Amino acid sequence: MKLLININEAPYESENVYNALRIAMQFQKDDEKAKIRIYLLADGVLCAIRNDKTPAGFYNIETMMGTIIQKGGVVKMCTSCGEARGMKDLKLIDGVEWTNLKTLTYWIADSDKVLNY
Repeated sequence: MKLLININEAPYESENVYNALRIAMQFQKDDEKAKIRIYLLADGVLCAIRNDKTPAGFYNIETMMGTIIQKGGVVKMCTSCGEARGMKDLKLIDGVEWTNLKTLTYWIADSDKVLNY
């Protein structure tokens, strides 16, 4: 199973990002051969900021994303989206890579399932 999850939303606006990452983690738990790919675009690129302060009562995106990456998941973010939000010099979560829409279009075509958040 090749699963692509597109995240378009900032990390703590709602529970959408949390649920997207929970789904990714569950796929990894259920099928260790599952290929999990996460693409961050629009405000979703804000999910990649390292040491972002977690609001009271929320889950920690960095911890969840780190777990997914450690288990073989791949997380990439849209370069133009990150640059538009002034992220060029910020430290990102270990394992998150800058990339372009060509990567996203390839991943869409190559995936068995695509989820959008």
